[in-house]
Amino acid sequence: MTTPFTAEQQPADCPQAIRQLKRALRAQIGDVEGLFEQVKSKIVSEIAAARAEEAQNGSAWPQITQAEIAAGSLDEATRQHIRRRGCVVVRQTFPRDQALAWDAAMMRYLDDNAFDQVYAGPGDNFFGNLDASRPEIYPIYWSEAQMAARQSEAMAQTQSFLNRLWKFESGGRRWFEPDVSILYPDRIRRRPPGTTSRGLGAHTDSGALERWLLPAYQKVFGPIFSNHFDQYDPWDAAHRTEVNEYQSGTTTKCSVFRTFQGWTALSDMQPGQGLLHVVPVPEAMAYLLLRPLLNDVPEEELCGVAPGKVLPVSAQWHPELIDGLCSIPALEAGDSVWWHCDVIHAVAPVENQQGWGNVMYIPAAPLCEKNAAYAASVAQALANGTSPGDFPKEDYEQHWRGRFTPQALNATGRRSLGLDR
Repeated sequence: MTTPFTAEQQPADCPQAIRQLKRALRAQIGDVEGLFEQVKSKIVSEIAAARAEEAQNGSAWPQITQAEIAAGSLDEATRQHIRRRGCVVVRQTFPRDQALAWDAAMMRYLDDNAFDQVYAGPGDNFFGNLDASRPEIYPIYWSEAQMAARQSEAMAQTQSFLNRLWKFESGGRRWFEPDVSILYPDRIRRRPPGTTSRGLGAHTDSGALERWLLPAYQKVFGPIFSNHFDQYDPWDAAHRTEVNEYQSGTTTKCSVFRTFQGWTALSDMQPGQGLLHVVPVPEAMAYLLLRPLLNDVPEEELCGVAPGKVLPVSAQWHPELIDGLCSIPALEAGDSVWWHCDVIHAVAPVENQQGWGNVMYIPAAPLCEKNAAYAASVAQALANGTSPGDFPKEDYEQHWRGRFTPQALNATGRRSLGLDR
């Protein structure tokens, strides 16, 4: 299929190109309605199975421990369960006392540098096409606590385990190195008790328009776009490391390939308190890709997709997926949660939240050419105390006291930034 855009172009409001795209995809697929019904049947069946697991076990999320990862004791059935659900809770990734101490240390770091007096508010509108409250996201990247978690042995072991759930060799090519993840600095969330929040609407990251338009994604999703859904494997990394998102008006995007998005809890969390939800079916991306091709969607629309924003999932266009959102279980500080880069996720609303809701965002981003290039820029941002390239250039920490510096990197940290290769 010929894409209406080149990788260098910026797809602005482009109804004619979207119409052209739809015509090409319909011709390529043939029986779009029949394929969509096949996909929907599979997804609805998997959601029902996840709901049954939720009723039986209290959560649809697979749950393992860091100790099991370190010991190499997890069997293939457990790995297959994680692949089926596309998400996992890793209990005691860090000791609870350690996570609580990191949370307190970050609060001191913010207070010592008068962050409340200088913070100008969110620096982007990345979630502008979702129903969302102002996030409690702090654009802080270089605290000693964050860096201690990122370059820890426990984190490296967890990331390696997750990366190895993927098929990373095919066609005579090794798409990424599973046992080395680059250091990808992201922000923190601090949500205080008493918070009332609308949460964050269901969506996926790692490209919106790109999912249909980029040549690399056309290869990734080739079995879907050629009406061979039964051959589609969401765990095959082939060509995913070649995806580059379009430049856009927003200053936030992800320049790296993440096998899993993730965060580590810095406080205990209870169900009903504005927690993360996912649709625990990684194949649900096929539903999202095919839905705009049905006849009830205006020809110039892709079910709410807009340039430079996340890919939204809505009750209007995707009711079965919205019905499939499943909450993470109760967490203790030090637990981490992870979800496949295609998995639909949302943050539930909360009124008068009980307890803190604090996390540090750390994904699994395995070493590949694309990720190595970003790691080099991260090393420079660390040295300067500036915001990493994927985020708004707010640069609060340049002159902060107590900031982590390159001299404190351990061997894992240096390897993750490409400093010892």
